[in-house]
Amino acid sequence: MTRRGWAIVVLVAWGTSLGWLVKRVFFLTTAARLAEAARSIAPGTVYYRLVVGGQQVGFASFTIDTSGSAIRVEDLLILDVPALGVLHRTTARSRATLSRALRLEEVDVKFDGDIGRFTARGVVNGDTLLSVQLMSGRDTQVTLVPLTRPVVLPTLLPLRLAFGGELRPGKSYTSRVFDPLLLVERDVALTGAAESTLVVADSADYDSTVMAWVPVRFDTVRAFRIDMKAGAGGMRGSTWVDAQGHIVRTTNPVGFTIERSAFEIAYENFRRRDKVRVARASASPGPGDVVATTAIAAGGELPRDTLAELRVRLTGADLRGLALTAGRQRLVGDTLIVRRDSGAALVARYQLPARDTTLRAFLNPEPLIQSDDARIRGRALAVTRRERNPARAAELLVRWVAANVADQVTVSMPTAARALAGRSSDCNEHAVRYVELARAVGLPARTVAGLAHVNGHFYYHAWAEVYLGDWVAVDPTFDQFPADAAHLRFSTGGLARQAELVRLIGRLKLEAL
Repeated sequence: MTRRGWAIVVLVAWGTSLGWLVKRVFFLTTAARLAEAARSIAPGTVYYRLVVGGQQVGFASFTIDTSGSAIRVEDLLILDVPALGVLHRTTARSRATLSRALRLEEVDVKFDGDIGRFTARGVVNGDTLLSVQLMSGRDTQVTLVPLTRPVVLPTLLPLRLAFGGELRPGKSYTSRVFDPLLLVERDVALTGAAESTLVVADSADYDSTVMAWVPVRFDTVRAFRIDMKAGAGGMRGSTWVDAQGHIVRTTNPVGFTIERSAFEIAYENFRRRDKVRVARASASPGPGDVVATTAIAAGGELPRDTLAELRVRLTGADLRGLALTAGRQRLVGDTLIVRRDSGAALVARYQLPARDTTLRAFLNPEPLIQSDDARIRGRALAVTRRERNPARAAELLVRWVAANVADQVTVSMPTAARALAGRSSDCNEHAVRYVELARAVGLPARTVAGLAHVNGHFYYHAWAEVYLGDWVAVDPTFDQFPADAAHLRFSTGGLARQAELVRLIGRLKLEAL
């Protein structure tokens, strides 16, 4: 072959190999890119302080362990919220097994708090179905959760962003995440906002003069800020993520901060703090403070009177992301005006069961709302006496739940069996039980959560809403149809969690006008 011929062969080979390299680098599928990048994931643990209003209220850790074929991730959160002289502890732990492409394969969740105690174990089948076994005491429930796409857990989202090449300022995108505590999928809107360096405590030493661990060495971390909003009406927040997919700092508009620190500062200071002093400081909340527990847990007398209108000034926090303005609630400046539903709002323009396909999500069963259970449906039909008027059926169900379920703090998962035989419940279970009974007879219903103004204080509370032409608040815990204006809704949908109380305490102040 001539010299020219060899040159052509070399150029063709070089061009072919260059094209292959370009294709490999720039046109990899997301899964392939993640699998390649995930090879550099290093095992280890990072620790965090959970702070509200400058006071540490919790501890968290994030651990990664790797093997040849899988990545295992463990999250631990311990939260102590002081309320009325008592520390209310919530512990949530999740262990997830991922493939090398960061696809979820298994998840094991344990939750223990004021609103319940349960374990959930899930296995992903083919990216489209999650088989979940829920266990609480002697109750066991197996449920299948359909998935619209491959699952991303909320705590794994930073890891996926980092190794998927998504940490870039100016980029906006939406991710679908699966919340293992609520057993639901939700969209999270993300925007790459900035890149900077943050300083974190890398090691600590004990200072006997202040009787606490203090930083002795710091680390400068390059991080990317991601602004996040969780679904319609979801809370906004900003998270700084490093190149290894670890959270450096997270903040939200109402004063809740998660910040990385040395183990001794994050855990030992939290463990050794003066718990008596912290609890005692919450014994006499001010009239505008949020009491981070339910009225039932606080042992307070439940209200029976109905308030027609309530005006509350909300100050000290960014209110964006809270479900404040819909139906009977409206926000005028910094004042929230709540009016009890009456008159035409209580007259439905349809008969049961509802046939409107746009309301399907509020008629279908969910993992913790077992409206398709034969026992639930039988009880619901008996209580409503096959009533076809939605408003009348809604009221009958309120009266039955209020009369037949005792107001007590419970520590187990709301299941169909417990709904009919447990006979004890807090406001969360009252709301869930009501919604599953309503859906069982074709009445669109959803759980909501927020605050209840009771005896001069604002307590965490959960209740229900039914659709009669618009959403109408009903309260099976307080035996109110419709619910009075003392109910301030902050979020809709899903089983309320005590951990979400943290979003409302700290900087948020309320003043009844």
